[in-house]
Parts: sequence; C-alpha cells; structure tokens
Amino acid sequence: MRCKRCRGPAVVEVRRHNAAFCKECFPGVFTEQVRKAIRRFEMFGRDDRVLVAVSGGKDSLALWDVLLDLGYDATGLYLGLGIGEYSDRSHDATEAFARERGAELRVVDLADEYGYDIPTAGREGSRSTCAVCGLSKRYAFNAAALDGDFDVIATGHNLDDEAATLLGNTLRWNTDFIARQSPLLPGRDGFVKKVKPLHRLSELETAAFAFLRGIDYVVEECPLVAGNTQLRYKEAMNAIEATSPGTKAQFFLGYLDRGMPLFAQDDVVLRPCESCGHPTTGRFCAFCRARAQVLDRRLEGPGIEEVPDEDRDVARSLSDEVMPVEIYGRTT
Repeated sequence: MRCKRCRGPAVVEVRRHNAAFCKECFPGVFTEQVRKAIRRFEMFGRDDRVLVAVSGGKDSLALWDVLLDLGYDATGLYLGLGIGEYSDRSHDATEAFARERGAELRVVDLADEYGYDIPTAGREGSRSTCAVCGLSKRYAFNAAALDGDFDVIATGHNLDDEAATLLGNTLRWNTDFIARQSPLLPGRDGFVKKVKPLHRLSELETAAFAFLRGIDYVVEECPLVAGNTQLRYKEAMNAIEATSPGTKAQFFLGYLDRGMPLFAQDDVVLRPCESCGHPTTGRFCAFCRARAQVLDRRLEGPGIEEVPDEDRDVARSLSDEVMPVEIYGRTT
C-alpha cells in the first residue's frame, strides 16, 4: 500500500475511502476530520473554554490531544467511577497525559462528591450499571462545567458509537431519541453545550491516531460492560462494514444530512430540580432520584411517590446519550 498523499509506505488503511496513509500523513488527515466537524457544526471558537471529558481511553485522549494541538483552550475532566483497578489505571493514564503535555486536568471522584460508586449503584439501584454510569457522568460533567464556567463539554464519541446508537434506536423507532442524536446539543436552561468532534472518525482510525501519536491509553474495556447491548449493535455494524466498507459512515453521516431534519424535537419545558436545582422535566431530576435510591434515602417534598420514573424522562436527562432502551433500563 502507498500513502494517498505522499506515495510513501502506508501504515493505515481506510477502506471506506479506498485510501491508505503513512505514519507522517495520517495524523494530519485525522486532525482535518476533527477540524471539519468543529467548523460544520460551529461547536466552539478560539475564545471558548472547552471541558474535555477524559476516561483514559483512546477516544477521549485522542480528542484532547487534537484540541490542544489545534491551540484550543481545552481542560481535561476525569470522573473517578470507583471500578477498582480499572479506574486506577484510567486515572493514571489521564494524569500522565496531562503531565506530558502540560495541560490542566480536573478530577472529580463520584464517591467523594456524590456518596456512591458505580459498582454500588449497579447493585443497589433499579437501573442497569451502564445506565446509572451514563446518568452519573452526564450530571457530573455538566455540574463541573457550570462550576468552572466552561463554555462547552466535548466528549470522545466516535463514528462507531454513533452508528451503533442510531441502529439501536432505529430498530425500535425511538423517534424522540433519534431526533436528539446530534454532534451538537446547544446549551440551555442550566445545560452546558455538548459536542462530539470525533463523530466522523471510526474506532479503528482513532486507535491508529493514538498509537501514532504515542498516546498511552487504557486498552481494556470496562469490566462492567459485559453483555451491553450497544456492543452487539457495534458487532452487527462491524459485520456489515467488513463486506461493505463505508456503511457506518453512510448510515450515520447520511442521517445527519438527510434524516435528522425529518425528526422534529419536542419543545420540552424544564424547571429546577427541587433537590439540586439542575434542570429537569419533573420535580426531581433523574440523577437525584437514582442517587436517592442507591443511597436508600428519601427525597424531601410531598408527593415524591407520584413523580414519574419513565424511560422517556430518563432519556431526556441522559440528553446526548440517547441510548437504546436495553442500555438505560435494567433488563435482568
């Protein structure tokens, strides 16, 4: 294989583009895709303060690396989930990355800040482990961004993540969730703007970029993710992609171009949660209800037993993590 740009020996093949690139050219190709995503959706500008949610994995660290290299004001945020040695290694990887690049890293520990860790929440709560993990991340990221006066939260969701989520919701025609699947969710009423600058890049491309850039990331999957339905959707998409390169991109990027405008979003009325003050559709936000359940506490206020705890309400609180119902609802 020869590099499409310089004709030197290629090390990365991108089958959906019927192209290959050398180790010198590929990082530039990757960065250009991120730059294109930021520009098209007007995700943020040079004067904005960006809070990058970093987990220690390849996607979030690659995103942070690109944004720093492009000169953006990008601060990392690591959320300690309390998942044993896995969380320890993830924390170490993010700290090492920040130290090597002289970047600011903020750390929030879920147990210290909110009184529980993810394994405990998975055992004690009524939602699946992945559901309460996603809900906790969303809440903690938004709270940290508000406290730190950041303009935007950036996450490392890649093309594989987005295609799998869209597949799951399409199979069940979860039209409300489909309408909210966008690389940009504008800030409003206590929600900081959220963006996904890696949505044009596959998991394989992100891994190749991280390797070529010398990023030391945590390779292993979360030990609590076994059986996650999202993984099966990814496997299904990978099987199709293997015989029809470009299917993932055509599916998700085609949705952004031609499908998303067809799905109208409801005009949701938000009000402050009576417990924490964050925006919600009911009296108490999904995070406060989940936390109260995990900690075996009762939320104060009359009529709490009447507050709905439906999948739709949870999904709204999950906001940009519009995951299929099997993921945010307990199935076992």
